[in-house]
Amino acid sequence: MSSLASVGLWTLSLFVLLGAVPNAATILQTLYAACHRFRDHYDDDQVELTELPRVAVLVPAWNEAAVLRFSVDRMMALDYPADRLRLVVVDDASTDETPTLMAEKMRAYPGRVLHLRRAKGGEGKAHTLNHGLRQIMADDWAQAVLITDADVVFEATSIRRMTRHLGDPEVGAVTAFIKEASEPPNWMNRYIGYEYAAAQAVGRRAQNVAGAQACLAGGAQLHTRANLEQLGGLMDTTTLAEDTVTTILTQLGGRTVIFDGNAHCLAEEPAGVVGLWKQRQRWSRGNLQVARRFRGVFFRPSREHHLGGIWFGLMWWSTLLLPGFMIVASAALAVLWWLDANRGHQLFTLLWITNALGFLFTTAFTLAVDRGVAGRSWRQALYFPGLISLTVMAWVLAPRPMHWLVRRVCVDVGLGWSHETRSYLALAAYVWISVCMLAAWAVYRLDKARDLGRLGGVLLFVVGYGPLLCAITCAAYVAELRGATATWDKTEKTGKVGAVVA
Repeated sequence: MSSLASVGLWTLSLFVLLGAVPNAATILQTLYAACHRFRDHYDDDQVELTELPRVAVLVPAWNEAAVLRFSVDRMMALDYPADRLRLVVVDDASTDETPTLMAEKMRAYPGRVLHLRRAKGGEGKAHTLNHGLRQIMADDWAQAVLITDADVVFEATSIRRMTRHLGDPEVGAVTAFIKEASEPPNWMNRYIGYEYAAAQAVGRRAQNVAGAQACLAGGAQLHTRANLEQLGGLMDTTTLAEDTVTTILTQLGGRTVIFDGNAHCLAEEPAGVVGLWKQRQRWSRGNLQVARRFRGVFFRPSREHHLGGIWFGLMWWSTLLLPGFMIVASAALAVLWWLDANRGHQLFTLLWITNALGFLFTTAFTLAVDRGVAGRSWRQALYFPGLISLTVMAWVLAPRPMHWLVRRVCVDVGLGWSHETRSYLALAAYVWISVCMLAAWAVYRLDKARDLGRLGGVLLFVVGYGPLLCAITCAAYVAELRGATATWDKTEKTGKVGAVVA
């Protein structure tokens, strides 16, 4: 073999192994989260609050009567001093019953509930928030501002738990654990419930340990007045991710951002593939815009913050570039299938063993951390990667029984078990690493053309929820490259979370 050919094969091997980088980052994240009990903010020498701060709760709302009907009452019933909590609802020129409903709530809670109505709406969430922030920051009543969404319902002690961190003067912002709580939950709600547990109960705990938070949850971000003042008193309006921009700017300014996993709030999330696609494409485009804006921060250690740490950069970019890793690994394996089948098989096995063990470890840890999610979404957690990918994992972890099973199926359907059949099955497995995203996109297109209902859940069971998220990220890349208009489309809410707190 010539030296050039050898270099080519080693390069292809490296491309395959790159496919394991995102999973390795996730494993490392889980290990970080396991250390949270030894390195969290609860036991630090923080200054105890002599009295709870005055908190203004800011809610942007456009046609949110269905959820404000109960979320306002729930906010007013929290375990927090009534004279130290105000709710400010900024009505973005709603055309439903929101104005009438808010007039009723203001009469029911005089001085505690305020309704600000914008004459002209449609500019997006950040502009709506800024309208309210200007009013709140105009006087000195608010010592802290909690930004949330109209459908989010806080558990009784959540705000009290969040504000306890403000005794530390270095803390600029605190975020809570937002849990999917639609009732009754359908298959999509259960997927999202597990995803939120993995991303928050595990991911944000790991970020606490690392000392660098990627994002304050848009529906539960508590800011000190001093932090908002240093940020200019307004939210970013240049991206679709004002919450992420605010999170990074807070830390770049030398202030700490804390995730409190014991402060819970409940939210209603999309009930189908189309709704999820619209919501997550906005999030993904926002993250791409943030990555471009702060590209000089990653992998550049600083004494002022931890955003430049190796792990944080690895976590951020492995998530954002995951579809690219999948495509490169799949393409490299396909080329090796043609050039060096034995090497391709060995690398494929190594890649999938890493992915399988990582999946089992992170899934078990996530379900152990949140038993409520375990009871509600354990099935969706187990087939998160999809039936086809789970079959591949089973093949590499238990080759003998799976070899017998696949051989039996191939013979029964008339494919036989020749060398050619086995070779093309291997190629199909190699290609599936990237084709799964195309299959997920097809499920989205079918659901958009005709509401699939439960059939969508069956198809997603085969294809995988994980591949669907990767397909959405791909779509976000395409939208950014095309220069598509960056608009903020709200997620439709129906008040399904109301059953939880009624």
